[in-house]
Amino acid sequence: MGGDRLQSVNRQVLCFKWGTKYGPEYVNRLFGMVDRNLQDAFTLHCFTDDKSGIRSEVVCHELPDLNCDLPTGVPGMWRKVAIWQANLAGIEGVALYIDLDSVIVGDLTPFFEFGAETDVVLARNWLKPLSNLGQTTLFRFKVGAQTYLLENFQKNPQAIAEHYRFEQHYVTRSVRGGVKFWPNDWVKHYRVHCLPGYIGRYFRPASLPKSARVIAFPGEPNPDDALVGKWTNGTEVSVLEHLRNLFVPEKRLHKSWRGHFCCFHKPCPFVKEHWRD
Repeated sequence: MGGDRLQSVNRQVLCFKWGTKYGPEYVNRLFGMVDRNLQDAFTLHCFTDDKSGIRSEVVCHELPDLNCDLPTGVPGMWRKVAIWQANLAGIEGVALYIDLDSVIVGDLTPFFEFGAETDVVLARNWLKPLSNLGQTTLFRFKVGAQTYLLENFQKNPQAIAEHYRFEQHYVTRSVRGGVKFWPNDWVKHYRVHCLPGYIGRYFRPASLPKSARVIAFPGEPNPDDALVGKWTNGTEVSVLEHLRNLFVPEKRLHKSWRGHFCCFHKPCPFVKEHWRD
C-alpha cells in the first residue's frame, strides 16, 4: 500500500471481470492504480467468474446473480445491472465502480466527495454530448439505494434491453430524480480526447488531457493495445505497413477504407506510465 492513508474511512471500489476478454493483470493493475491515486484506505472488490491470478489484496466475490434471464441479441453489458441489488456481498455505503479498461492518471479522492451521498454520478456520453446520457465506465452510487433498477429489469429484461440497447442508457434514464455527471475534465475518452486526428496519429502518440483523472477505453482499442501501439485484434505494424494493408481487404482492421485508416496509433506514453501494478 502506497502513501499515508486516512484510516478513519475505508473507501469501497468495485469492478466486474467475467469471460476471457480481460485477464487478471487488468484487476491487478487496477488495484495498483487505485493504491497510488486514493488518499484514503480502500478495499477493491472484484466480482468475477475466475479469480485465478488476481493479487491477494483484492477481495474477490462470485458474480452477483441477476435472478432473471440475461438478454440476448442486444449490445451492452447487461450483467452489470446486478450491481443494484440490495445486498451486494455485504458491502455498505458509497461505492465507486470502475471498468477494467480504465487508466487512472490522477487523484480519485474527489470522486467520493462530489455531490451528495445518495447521488448516482456517471461520466457523460462522450460520443453523444448533447444527449444527456451517461457512461457507466466509472460511476458512484450508494449500495442498495436504487434496488428498483434491478427489480424493474427483472420483470422484463429482454424488452428493457431491446428498448434501451445499452445498460448505461437504462441507468441514465431510470434513476429516480435523475443522475448527476462528473465534471467534464475528470473522465476522458481515449479515442475522442487523447488521440490526434486521423492523420496526426501517424506521427504523434496519444496525449493526456489537462486535469484528467481517469481515461476510459470503451470499445477499441484497450489499454494493452495502447501500451504497444496496435489496434484490437491487430498486430504491431509500421505506418507504411498499416497503409499498405489498406489495399488488402483481408488485412484491413475495418471493412471500410476510412475505418482502417483511423485504426492506427503509436505506443502511448501515459499508459506505460500509469497502467501498472
